[in-house]
Amino acid sequence: MESINFGQIVSFLFGIANDCLVDVYDVGDYRKIILPMMVIRRFDAVLEPTKESVLEMKKRLDAAGIVEQDEALCQAAGEAFCNSSPYTLKDLRSRTNQQQLKADFILYLNGFSQNVQDIIKKFEFRNQIDKLSEHDILGLLISKFTDTSINLSSRPVTTPSGTVLPALDNHTMGTVFEEVIRKFNEETNVTDAGRHFTPRDVVELITDLAFVPVQDQIESTTYRIYDGACGTGGMLTVAESRIREVASEYGKKVSIHLYGQENADETYAIAKSDMLVKGEGTQANNIFFGSTISNDGFAGETFDFMLSNPPFGTPWKTDLKAWGDIKKDDISDSRFRINWQGKDFSLIPDIGDAQMLFLANNISKMKKDTVLGSRIVEVHNGSSLFTGKAGQGPSNLRQFILENDLLECIVALPEKMFYNTGIGTYLWVLSNRKEERRKGKVQLIDATSFKSALRKNLGEKNTEITQEIREQILALYLAFDQADSEYSKVFENSEFGYWEVPVYQPQLDEEGQPILDKKGKPVKPTSDKEIVPFSYEGGIEAFIENEVKPYAPLAYTKPGTEKIGYELSFTKYFYKPVQLRTLEEITADIRAVEAETDGLLDEIIGG
Repeated sequence: MESINFGQIVSFLFGIANDCLVDVYDVGDYRKIILPMMVIRRFDAVLEPTKESVLEMKKRLDAAGIVEQDEALCQAAGEAFCNSSPYTLKDLRSRTNQQQLKADFILYLNGFSQNVQDIIKKFEFRNQIDKLSEHDILGLLISKFTDTSINLSSRPVTTPSGTVLPALDNHTMGTVFEEVIRKFNEETNVTDAGRHFTPRDVVELITDLAFVPVQDQIESTTYRIYDGACGTGGMLTVAESRIREVASEYGKKVSIHLYGQENADETYAIAKSDMLVKGEGTQANNIFFGSTISNDGFAGETFDFMLSNPPFGTPWKTDLKAWGDIKKDDISDSRFRINWQGKDFSLIPDIGDAQMLFLANNISKMKKDTVLGSRIVEVHNGSSLFTGKAGQGPSNLRQFILENDLLECIVALPEKMFYNTGIGTYLWVLSNRKEERRKGKVQLIDATSFKSALRKNLGEKNTEITQEIREQILALYLAFDQADSEYSKVFENSEFGYWEVPVYQPQLDEEGQPILDKKGKPVKPTSDKEIVPFSYEGGIEAFIENEVKPYAPLAYTKPGTEKIGYELSFTKYFYKPVQLRTLEEITADIRAVEAETDGLLDEIIGG
């Protein structure tokens, strides 16, 4: 959607808030009215052209005594949803009696099909009707939302003056939603805006990394796309559009099924409403409400593409309670605790951050019996690269990913790319069907300097990835090892592995004899841990001999006590030291300061 239309809609919504809700609601509560009314009007606008057909069908169904009417009425509406009340929102504008308006508006809401009722319930909008009516603003609110100069429908409309208003597409609907929340929250110092939303420029890069590398392998078949942290559904919407575009370029016709899960009421309602507006009645049922971690809506299912921006830095204590108030070590979910290499293997991270659980969830849903397998592109912050010691969940997950050769690439993005955080972020690209040249290797792309400044900040976001930059990143990705440079480097999987080795030293007295305890036995040796990279020539034994024994000749290790760990570090491979100034430059600056000081001193003395 053109940006001018996005701006118009946002201004339109804020105009309604300022005209209708001032002195009745706190600014932070404006969302309770504006968001559900935006969705209801969107449904209403889509249904307007077929209203008479629906009412005619309802008469026939009532006459026949048919109680379950949704399916037939939706067919009459030509949509995945319908409204069987006698009214449209525009019909209610003429009501002057507040009690009658309230009764008719409730009847209007009750007329929606059951799939819309679920959305209205998640907004808790019915709780606001009494207050809107008592303050005599319900009619004004309806009148404002049915203004013919703004189109909230998913289809273009022509105004009475003949102007064609473009459609409001699903991703822009989500963008409007987030912008409304962000602006309302700015007034109340609430910081959760953007928590469930990924900027369009980042989404476009994600979808390019998902589909373009395999564009020549896409067939005329059905593909399933999944987002376990779907927010308003924008990632799914753009993904569907992008894969269709890529397939079309190769003369293929694809059928796309979308699946998502969201655990925040408002964003879930937006995502589900957009699926309905798209005409995807069954796909709306594929948007599942609840926590992906503790209440997997798609247990046992697999997907072709999994794209996600899970929450990071967010505690997941509530999931432990949902599992029955258990402890972290008692989790038995097979997505996060697996049997691997003949032993129990935990992939569970610290309770303070859930993002790696989302990655493990996606990995558990990879297809193993198709030519393309599955591709995952997921947003993470830097902690997923290195948190967790050897043998702990995060390190174990990295080990599982790398030793199963699932990681294709990690792209480091610039800071201040997201609305609610200024920290650096990374795109993890995984596949269980790597092309031959990528097998056993990982590509790291440092795109932290690839950015374009926004003319106006959007929350924390002040930079964007333009189409040109996106193409630049994609070119580095596709070139793989041919593009080894200051921005792209390729490594063997083993480059990131290490052994954590306990090293012991006996306790000796000044004469070099073992120190004994009260029972006459040697006291326990002191111990320390050494980190030995897999890449160290000669392995653990050589490391101890070369790096430890010159300083501690009696040091020794115990076979089988070492633990395996994995971590990745962009700083290690892409660090650019600050160029120090030359001595000549420093001297010149000092002399310039001296000259200025001498001149100032002369002025003072002369005065």
